[in-house]
Amino acid sequence: MKDNVAEEHLYLAFSHQYRDSIFPLHTSISLFLLSYCDCKLFKVFLVPTGEDVGDECVTKNLAGDLEVHLISRCQLPVVVQSCTLPAVVVKDDKFCRAGLSVVLRHIIQKTFEADPSKKDVLELLGFKKTCLKACAEVSQWTRLCEISIPLAVERFLTASPEHCQAIPPDILLLERKLGEPVRVHNDDKIRRQKLQQQKAGAKAAVPVLGEEETEELKSGEVHEHPPSSLELSVAFSKLLAQEAPEAINREAPHIRRTKTSDLPLLDHVFAEGLYFTVADLVLLPCIHQFLVSSKKQGKNLVNLPLISSWYRRVQEVPGVKKAAGKCNMELLQLPELVSAPGEQLQDLASVPDELEEDNEDSHFIGGPRPTMTKLMENGIEAKFSPHPCPSWTLDWTSLPSAVSPGEGE
Repeated sequence: MKDNVAEEHLYLAFSHQYRDSIFPLHTSISLFLLSYCDCKLFKVFLVPTGEDVGDECVTKNLAGDLEVHLISRCQLPVVVQSCTLPAVVVKDDKFCRAGLSVVLRHIIQKTFEADPSKKDVLELLGFKKTCLKACAEVSQWTRLCEISIPLAVERFLTASPEHCQAIPPDILLLERKLGEPVRVHNDDKIRRQKLQQQKAGAKAAVPVLGEEETEELKSGEVHEHPPSSLELSVAFSKLLAQEAPEAINREAPHIRRTKTSDLPLLDHVFAEGLYFTVADLVLLPCIHQFLVSSKKQGKNLVNLPLISSWYRRVQEVPGVKKAAGKCNMELLQLPELVSAPGEQLQDLASVPDELEEDNEDSHFIGGPRPTMTKLMENGIEAKFSPHPCPSWTLDWTSLPSAVSPGEGE
């Protein structure tokens, strides 16, 4: 670390170690990202949630090659004591960044600032650098990654055998989201390439890796099954900083004339769509623990073929297996799964109504009523007057989605 760069302290909660993960899972996620980014810019502190946790818990196998320090809650800076961990504070400063998504995004940005050659790390923030930027209160996707999935897995792992037979609803919701069509900024162009590929026949899929890149991956990560779809070709070309492959140099006239509505939809490659982002690194430690526990319990994962495919695909990303090795995370080698449609639909039908709504444009969460209730409970009564123009209405469908309060941007 350069002398002119202020030292930053990263504070992570520590309750216990279970198998190859540290709990709460937010801590495992943070340490996994640090390992993936090979980032040693932060002084890392583990903050035990219990009263009596000895130094023996802070060992090499807890945080890979990262040096970690034990600190009690009462020793935390005052600004951190009132925050939910993880949190980052510049040494001897009063500015605190707290919350999983905020901390992870900060780690990525600091890593790139320290070494601008790590463009692959910056790409984790996605298009326009907005991945997990919206807070969980207004973003369904941030809420699922940051809160719902980690909590669901933690409850699944701690539940008694008789109470953990069913797949958690939030896991089923993730499976369902992985089956939704993908939209990206260059959506039209890639969909036309996909149509041209389909017209040319399934055997005309463009290989992703050249000989040089293949040898490079074999030295660290083995890409066992070369992607056979255009989506995989585009996704892995991005990871290797190549130009996205073209199905054919120039689109055929009938392809150019095809209406956008008639173009084939794009399939998920990674959690957010085509490209590998920090969302995948958030979900991996959680889904890994769920799959390990499910395997030990002898559960059949036939109803989670998309999650299983995603889990295998993430392992093929350069740097993931190395980061997992640093964190002593023994990634599973799952077989190809082909689900029975009837069984899958039956299982997905068990997703509660409130989670089903997350698949659609749900109404804005919040508004004046909860606030008014809190005020009245504290003896503050508000007086209402009629709206001056009660006939005014807004047709939200005719407006850009970004102006809707429910979008969070």
